[in-house]
Amino acid sequence: MSDRKPSIKKNMIMNAMLEISKILFPIITYPYVARILHKSGTGKVDFALSVVTYFGMFAQLGIPNYGIKAVAKIRDDRQKLSKLVHELLFINLFMAVISYIAFGASLMIVPKFSRESVLLLVMSAIIFLNAIGIEWLYKGMEMYSYITKRSILFKFIGLIAMFLMVKSEDDYVIYGGITIFATAASDVLNFVNSRKYVDYKRQKDYNIRQHLKPVLVFFSMSVAATVYTNLDKVMLGFMKDDAAVGLYGASVKIKNILLGLVTSAGTVLLPRASRYVDQGKMDEFYAVLRKTMHLILLAAIPFCLYFMMYANEGISFLAGEEYAGSIFPMMIIMPTLVLIGITNISGIQMMVPLGMEKHVLISEIIGAVIDLVLNAILIPKFSVEGAALGTLAAEIGVTIYQMYVIKDKPVKLFGEVRFGLIIIASLLGLFAGFWTKFITFLNHLEADCFCKLAISASLFFVVYAAIILLAKDSMAQYLLGLVMSKVKRKGKN
Repeated sequence: MSDRKPSIKKNMIMNAMLEISKILFPIITYPYVARILHKSGTGKVDFALSVVTYFGMFAQLGIPNYGIKAVAKIRDDRQKLSKLVHELLFINLFMAVISYIAFGASLMIVPKFSRESVLLLVMSAIIFLNAIGIEWLYKGMEMYSYITKRSILFKFIGLIAMFLMVKSEDDYVIYGGITIFATAASDVLNFVNSRKYVDYKRQKDYNIRQHLKPVLVFFSMSVAATVYTNLDKVMLGFMKDDAAVGLYGASVKIKNILLGLVTSAGTVLLPRASRYVDQGKMDEFYAVLRKTMHLILLAAIPFCLYFMMYANEGISFLAGEEYAGSIFPMMIIMPTLVLIGITNISGIQMMVPLGMEKHVLISEIIGAVIDLVLNAILIPKFSVEGAALGTLAAEIGVTIYQMYVIKDKPVKLFGEVRFGLIIIASLLGLFAGFWTKFITFLNHLEADCFCKLAISASLFFVVYAAIILLAKDSMAQYLLGLVMSKVKRKGKN
């Protein structure tokens, strides 16, 4: 295998492209689907996906994160890598069988599951696909170019299928199936392509036991995280109805779209960070963390403030008038964009390579408990708003604990972040486009909302970027330098 170390800059660019594709897919499809299926239909699919995610979590058993870390250490030794893949794949497939058995039993026992058994069965394909997809192999080898190209291809196919096949309110099962196809069908290609890097002939001296303890640690982290990230929709589905789940799904849609973009820089760090720690290069490790935190907050804070201000227009354009009940929950939940951006770096990208998985687990258990308790109290009385408040409180709890744990580390995560500058620039950007809220551009609601978003966002980000650059923010200047160098390079060609 090549000893050539992939460029962090290239990986971040490719992963950003991957996240942009994840943004474009729902932006293009969701406005169409929300109006065809209505909040009840989208709610059924969101509920089913949340349920299937729990079974998929048990099938994965923490391997997605553990696998990245394990592969990163031995990726240049084909024999050791092949043996590792065999061992982890065996664990994955064994757990997938157990998960399917439990899933089948739940379909027969739980009445709400039985009523939507066809939808749940279709969407359960993700359990098997993720098991054979070994995405962790490619991430551990930092092959983000391959991951991005493959993902975009299947999303494009899914996009076409969505418009061709989802035609009526009764097509929510088809919508669920296409969603899974666009998300996980590329896992089949992953497995086939892995033969370039892994030998599937039988290896000697398999040692599956060595992986069980670390895998279970990562699994515990995954359980805690999955519980409180999917708990809202599951509890709304049981305590309220499909329409409430649909409203909540719309309220978090924009946040989830932005979250993928904001955290894309951090996602590519885990294999590189693990190697830095293993090699004792702590200065490089901490420097990368500081720069990435700077980048994430430079994006997350303005996104958060902008979409809190324009929640009404965002929901109206994305889903339509029927989803007006999603506007206030979206405003409540938007600050989690900043909180998750922070804990993505402090937890997954910092604590995990440092062997502090226990503290990540504790923080996520705190979040899960807060979310469960507050949901149980608030959902019966406040419905979707109660679920949003529970999620916000959970993320605050996670962030506070992680900041407490790392307070004595010499990293100074926020050392390069100029919070005052970012907030002032964001507020001035909002002021520049605020007038759009009081003008009707077109007499069609969705078209008018699109115009308001397009004009206000253009003004907001131009003013924001100008102020950040004039204040000579180091990360903004670095990003501008990257763009200018690419422009000059293309000009010469």
